[in-house]
Amino acid sequence: MLRIALPSKGELEEPALAFLRACGLSVLRPNVRQYTAGIPVLGDAVVLFQRAADIPAKVHEGSVELGITGLDIVRETFHDSLRCAILMHDLDFGQCELVVAVPETWIDISSMADLVEVADEMRGRGLELRVATKYPNLVRQFFLHKGVNYFTMVASTGAIEVAPTMGFADIIADISSSGTTLRENGLKTLADGTILNSQACLVANLANLQANPEAVQSTKVVLEMMEACLRARDYFSITANMRGDSPDAVAQRVISRPEAAGIRGPTVARVYSRYGQDTDWFAVTVVVRKENLLRAVEHLRTMDASSVTVSSPAYVFEADSAAYRSLMEALQDTLATAPAP
Repeated sequence: MLRIALPSKGELEEPALAFLRACGLSVLRPNVRQYTAGIPVLGDAVVLFQRAADIPAKVHEGSVELGITGLDIVRETFHDSLRCAILMHDLDFGQCELVVAVPETWIDISSMADLVEVADEMRGRGLELRVATKYPNLVRQFFLHKGVNYFTMVASTGAIEVAPTMGFADIIADISSSGTTLRENGLKTLADGTILNSQACLVANLANLQANPEAVQSTKVVLEMMEACLRARDYFSITANMRGDSPDAVAQRVISRPEAAGIRGPTVARVYSRYGQDTDWFAVTVVVRKENLLRAVEHLRTMDASSVTVSSPAYVFEADSAAYRSLMEALQDTLATAPAP
């Protein structure tokens, strides 16, 4: 059995379900009040709905094999873990930043170097800079790296944007998507105060998977489908009809523009026209990156192409799955470092 933890509420819940649906891994949840569900294409796989903040801990303790949650929470939780790994770092939703923010009234403070001076000055007066955050591990590492050596962490589970106003912290380090909430609470971000760019990611308990080959095979399906779905978002498939002396002649004209030639090159096939005398028509199909779409279409037009159609592929599979290959390497490393019985 493969167990997968998904966010039960908040900003990640619906995007996570929509992403899995787009990957062909739709979650079947007959009752929205239930905290368990299934993914029919994965057989007896079980989905457990948990708070996004709790998912890394559930993966780490082995309650589930896989989990989807924010990279920020994972980095905070897994900082010293060898049992767990991030299988896919970016699932293309849930984007945000973990940032350092100070009161707007601190007019002369705009960088971490300025914050170093503030912390040193406060230290000279027998005080320490108080930082309200839910990410003590990430913040401590970042501050020390930037040379801020004198500070105190203030734990907060609520809306920490109000911490400086309420007086129980001087500055904050928190997640921000647009910066609006920070500005509305009289805070500003520092120019070099981005601790982490975060988004939804897929994490795994390597020890559990190492002991369960069937779960590994189900995980392979998950990785293959996710990877192919994400890759497909970067491409368009273009098909056009054009005249030519032969398939080779048409192909050579298409590949004269590399950005229009497709991933490997064009596929050219003879069109069997309903008008018997038209025997010199060919259908050309190329798969191009999205940023090359208009250039590719214009190139085909210069060849007098007609009936140009464009579609979005649902999946683009490579020869193998890079994510699955990385998983197998990680499992080998886990086996090699496991203590002797």
